[in-house]
Amino acid sequence: MLVNKANLTAVFISLKTTFNKAFDGAPSVWEKTTMKVPSGSSQNDYTWLSRFPKMIKWLGSKTIKALKAHSYTVVNDDYEATVAVNRNDIEDDTLGIYAPMAQEAGYSSKQLPDEIDADLKNNAFENLCFDGQYFYDSDHDVAGSSVSNLGTAALSAASNVLAAASYGAARIAIMGFKDDEGRPLGLIPDLLEVGPALEATANALCNNPKLLDDTPNPWVGTAKVLVNPRLTSTTQWMLHVTTRPVKPFIYQERKAPVFVQQTNPEADDVFMRKEFKFGAEARVAGGYGLWQLSWGSTGLG
Repeated sequence: MLVNKANLTAVFISLKTTFNKAFDGAPSVWEKTTMKVPSGSSQNDYTWLSRFPKMIKWLGSKTIKALKAHSYTVVNDDYEATVAVNRNDIEDDTLGIYAPMAQEAGYSSKQLPDEIDADLKNNAFENLCFDGQYFYDSDHDVAGSSVSNLGTAALSAASNVLAAASYGAARIAIMGFKDDEGRPLGLIPDLLEVGPALEATANALCNNPKLLDDTPNPWVGTAKVLVNPRLTSTTQWMLHVTTRPVKPFIYQERKAPVFVQQTNPEADDVFMRKEFKFGAEARVAGGYGLWQLSWGSTGLG
């Protein structure tokens, strides 16, 4: 094949098409617990998370929800996946070897939010959120009171007592969370997220009519189960509220993953190393949303 403008254009259109098909077909789960927030600059300020607006009776002047003295900023990061195409492969018309690479670049680009989301969750017990506390912490401040969304109980479906001390306690805690005026937020958790090691336990709790000791299961059907293979802990588990407009976690997007290419035959890389290039670029980041919408347990007892 002659290495000219027309043929180069055709080659990279084909690679882009392959990339886009893989991107569109790749699975993702991050949107279940994570909200996408557009970004128009190098970073976003999430101080607004300290305001949890709720309708109240209008008596006299309106009550304005002021920002608290917290500062929580998420800075965008650059991501890339790049493949070099040897000019000889174009001349010899052996470009089939690059189709799987284009597919993998598209697949990886689609799953980038999942990787960012999992990183947030794996580190949620030691990373800070908007109020300056760890996302899962025992002493979040709510109107001067200390409130916890952190547990230590191992997830269990062995008996009513053990299930109540783990999953049941998390549900009760979330449903009891209040706003700064002391009014219940009305939260109902609906998604139990675990790593592969806890898949059977989670399914038994949420899907089986009986617990493992053959007693009735009062929590059957109270939540869906999300098994996340990117979670690294064999003991940690999380219970989320996913039905609100705001989610527990944030995927911030300055530039969505996009196919890029370098096809100028006069470029230095082509002249010095006979290499054209294609791949993907993105500019995104992850952060923590409202801690009230999630409960996390170390599972260590």
